[in-house]
Amino acid sequence: MAKRLNAISNRWLYLAGALVVGGLFSAALYLQYVLREEPCPLCMMQRVIFIAIGVLFLIAAAHDAGRIGRRIYSMLVALFALGGVATASRHIWLQHLPKDQVPACGPGLDYMLQNFPLSEVLQELLHGSGECAEKGWTFLALGLPEWSLVWYVLLGLWAAYIGFRQPDN
Repeated sequence: MAKRLNAISNRWLYLAGALVVGGLFSAALYLQYVLREEPCPLCMMQRVIFIAIGVLFLIAAAHDAGRIGRRIYSMLVALFALGGVATASRHIWLQHLPKDQVPACGPGLDYMLQNFPLSEVLQELLHGSGECAEKGWTFLALGLPEWSLVWYVLLGLWAAYIGFRQPDN
């Protein structure tokens, strides 16, 4: 299997990463618009991170950079994936707090964007609120933040594999 994977060009591997992110984003939209699972502020932050990772994978696939460029793209994806791991970990932590320690729900995202400076909005989003502590959809006993964490780790490892695999394709 390793020989077959090494025979695949980096462009296809980056494209595979972008397609995975596209599938994850499609699933999030399905949950939101079909199953009516409204995203909380931390969910929205995680979506933005997934979009950034997907865009980086697409750019890397289109660019077909050499060894150094490939490593730069892979490190950028890995950095965003680490940011996603941190955000998903915070979300998981909030969901596992005792009910009496859950922070109060803050104003909605639309209201904050219209009335607060962007730095304050980002700070509030990263802290999360009471609505982030609600557990919604689950699959195999894992909720959305846990699945996001799994996918951030997998996408970061995938990018690292592409960036540092040998031989140079």
